[in-house]
Amino acid sequence: MSIDRWVLFFDGILVLISLALAQLLSAYWLWFTALLGGMMIQAAFTRFCPIARTLKALGIKSGPAFN
Repeated sequence: MSIDRWVLFFDGILVLISLALAQLLSAYWLWFTALLGGMMIQAAFTRFCPIARTLKALGIKSGPAFN
């Protein structure tokens, strides 16, 4: 799996976890969901993604989005 797919997978898992925590514990967890969305928008324009950099340092092959 390429970095692109790992980033999408990881972000999707974090969004689902934050939504579950918002439902079970506190609505303040929706701020974390908003933060993730903002980071995805920022990564689309700047091509800077901390998760992608970490995966690249671990030796995962790069996809077209994070070359």
